[in-house]
Amino acid sequence: MSANQLEQLKQFTVVVADTGDFESMKAYQPRDATTNPSLILQAAEKPEYRHLVEKAVAELKDSGKTGDALMEAILDRILILFGLEILKIVPGRVSTEVDARLSFDEEGTIAKARQLIAAYEAEGYSRDRVLIKMASTWEGIKAAEVLEKEGIHCNLTLLFSFAQAVACAEAGVQLISPFVGRILDWHKASTGKTYEGDEDPGVISVKEIYTYYKKFGYTTEVMGASFRNKGEILALAGCDLLTIGTGLLAELQASTDPVARRLSPEEAAAAPVEKITLDEKAFRFLFNEDQMAVEKTADGIRKFAADIIKLEKLVAGLLK
Repeated sequence: MSANQLEQLKQFTVVVADTGDFESMKAYQPRDATTNPSLILQAAEKPEYRHLVEKAVAELKDSGKTGDALMEAILDRILILFGLEILKIVPGRVSTEVDARLSFDEEGTIAKARQLIAAYEAEGYSRDRVLIKMASTWEGIKAAEVLEKEGIHCNLTLLFSFAQAVACAEAGVQLISPFVGRILDWHKASTGKTYEGDEDPGVISVKEIYTYYKKFGYTTEVMGASFRNKGEILALAGCDLLTIGTGLLAELQASTDPVARRLSPEEAAAAPVEKITLDEKAFRFLFNEDQMAVEKTADGIRKFAADIIKLEKLVAGLLK
């Protein structure tokens, strides 16, 4: 019997589940799993996961904390409880995201990351099994640079531009998550065109980043994220990691069509690419020159922050 596309893809790319749904993780057997505020909110609103939210509230409502401090502690505990369940399922790493409202607060991001790692370690899990997610703002990247030196590994998300990717590599970040589908969304909306496979602007962006990293020997892992169709995934076969939602995992599993490797370190090493270095001023200017990246990064931070506020309202209802 021929291997399905998901099995074939796993031969040269680490597959990561982009979901907060534990049953989906069990079904598709990814190595790692990623979550974000939107996915946690979706899961928390489902009856089968409500007990985790209720557990966090029950553990902390009599802790002596009140107001914002109590809400912050409960939200952190919800993230940890979801992460602990995920770590029971996947053999690799879970990504846990800091509050998107800290996206422009370097010190706040560092403090929150340390708290989250300490919470995982208190539950008996090594920091090597956790990636702390934060937005690829200048402040997020600089926070990650500090954290990586402490052995706290980071996943830089909401990444839409080459400038963000270069700054992450220079900072020694463990992993980046370029958002393929959201790049496609912006270009479709702005041009009215449809794009497929190698013509997809999101695919082109990840290929450029992957090539640059392999050409110059950066160890930062590239994890394509936010896919809109199976074609984007197949066009990036061979990327270090790909984080894929459950619908597209099902599509891959249902097909036995051949999957060819499209990205390789050997080809990247031979590419005619020039190295660049970015300080803060150069980063901010180059990033600002990319209208899509500016708009999509800001939009992503706003949406994640809005979903955290919705989660706070859900928790507030349980505290009454």
